[in-house]
Amino acid sequence: MAAQNEQLQPQGPQVIERPERTRARSIFSPRADVYETSDAIVVVADMPGVDENGVNLTLEKNVLTIRGDVATPQRDGQRLTYTEWEDGDYERSFVLSEGVDRDGIGATVKNGVLRLTLPKAREAMARKIPVKAG
Repeated sequence: MAAQNEQLQPQGPQVIERPERTRARSIFSPRADVYETSDAIVVVADMPGVDENGVNLTLEKNVLTIRGDVATPQRDGQRLTYTEWEDGDYERSFVLSEGVDRDGIGATVKNGVLRLTLPKAREAMARKIPVKAG
């Protein structure tokens, strides 16, 4: 039973190896929740230390990539003796279905949490079909 409990425990961010990067630091895959409303798909991703200036979103074909650059805090007059926090940036990609309105995608970031709103394309929205007696 102990092995099952270990699988249920939260894990830290996953480090992604990307040799093409020019910055000499780790890249983490941010944890994300994805949920659906009647008119949109919403992605909420945790990227601690990232503000609106550090977020870069790209959409190429049907792949939406989020990147978050974290500014390393300056510690004037202090010498770090121990840390449990590793400096690094964030990157994750999502494949979008044809049911997403690419022109309407919106994003906000607050307190290191990125919120993406992916509106459903008009054709993909649920609609009520009237039934006539007949």
